[in-house]
Amino acid sequence: MIKQADHIADDRRQTLMAAGGLVGALAASSCCILPLALFGLGVSGAWIGNFTRLAPYQPYFLTATLAFLGYGYWLVYRSSTRACADGEACARPLPNRLVKAGLILATILVIAALALDFIAPLFLNS
Repeated sequence: MIKQADHIADDRRQTLMAAGGLVGALAASSCCILPLALFGLGVSGAWIGNFTRLAPYQPYFLTATLAFLGYGYWLVYRSSTRACADGEACARPLPNRLVKAGLILATILVIAALALDFIAPLFLNS
């Protein structure tokens, strides 16, 4: 049996893990994808080149992001499999579509940041 306070704490942890995953994914992609996205949106300036200074820290950002995402996914999918008594607050869990969307978006950004390291030489050598 799960109490309402435990359910609220789980929701808060899920939200924090999704937010941490998104921030980490943006940090991990800051050296390569973030400047490209900013240029695509019409934002320009010499200051965008400063993002390349974060490239040496990309492995640390990726490690932290993967930890956030792993724990976030575990919280989201574990909460849907836990047993609950009828009439309790967790009997009808709140939809966590926003948390799942955040986790998926962060996962896509991390995969794109990793893939760009392998795809960029193909474009630069042609």
